[in-house]
Amino acid sequence: MEWVTRLHLPKPELVASDVDGTLIDPEERVTARTKAAVGALVADGVPFVLATGRPPRWIGPVVDGLGFAPLCVCGNGAVIYDSAADRVLNSRTLDIDTLAWIADLAEEVLPGCGLAAERVGASAHDAVTPQFVSSPEYEHAWLNPDDTAVARHEVIDAPAIKMLIRLPGARSGEMLRALAPLVGDRADITYSTDHGLVELSAPGVTKASGLVLVAERLGVDPAAAIAFGDMPNDIPMLTLAGRGVAMANAHPDALAAANEVTTTNAEDGVARVLERWWV
Repeated sequence: MEWVTRLHLPKPELVASDVDGTLIDPEERVTARTKAAVGALVADGVPFVLATGRPPRWIGPVVDGLGFAPLCVCGNGAVIYDSAADRVLNSRTLDIDTLAWIADLAEEVLPGCGLAAERVGASAHDAVTPQFVSSPEYEHAWLNPDDTAVARHEVIDAPAIKMLIRLPGARSGEMLRALAPLVGDRADITYSTDHGLVELSAPGVTKASGLVLVAERLGVDPAAAIAFGDMPNDIPMLTLAGRGVAMANAHPDALAAANEVTTTNAEDGVARVLERWWV
């Protein structure tokens, strides 16, 4: 890993960035400097992709801040979303049997945990599909105004792009270490905050798997991409890309996986790297 201010590196052919803790600042804004840097690379014909744990319905504010609508890898890789057309292009889900099995396992291993499921329809705000449902015990790790509280059995009665397990007061890394050996290869498990929340997706679904689909669609080799992130759910993408960049505020595991470290998301860390090629 390197702490780099400026290097003579080939210009990336694709730029992928995580959102929270990475692209946006601590007030959840796209700064003017970041907007300008991203705008310059897009004007140069280089694709810019959002790669986030967020579902499509939480992409709108980021699109507004950027001033254009990119392709998005959402739900930690489970969904490919065209924000310009407001259309879900591809999704991979956990089936009902697997959701039920994970729910039973989580409640046994993590007593007192709450369960939630993230679903997706044909568009970001598909009214036909209740997109986020949670059990009565589920306490949100962040503000989630579009939650639908349901009975526990209703959380697991339809396929989901993600199952979320929340245990207030716990550390997400400890939860993952308790669950992962038991989950095995039946689901992919990760976390994007260390505040007692882990997220499970279909086997093999990561931000890297989603970025591979987007890169194929765009005709770009991921080895020619640069990716930015800050949390363990970003690690597959950071290692897939030809150059992985961690934020200075990143989780230690993300820092260790990256090729270099930029400044924090409060200091326009993404823009500072992009400005090597686009100023």
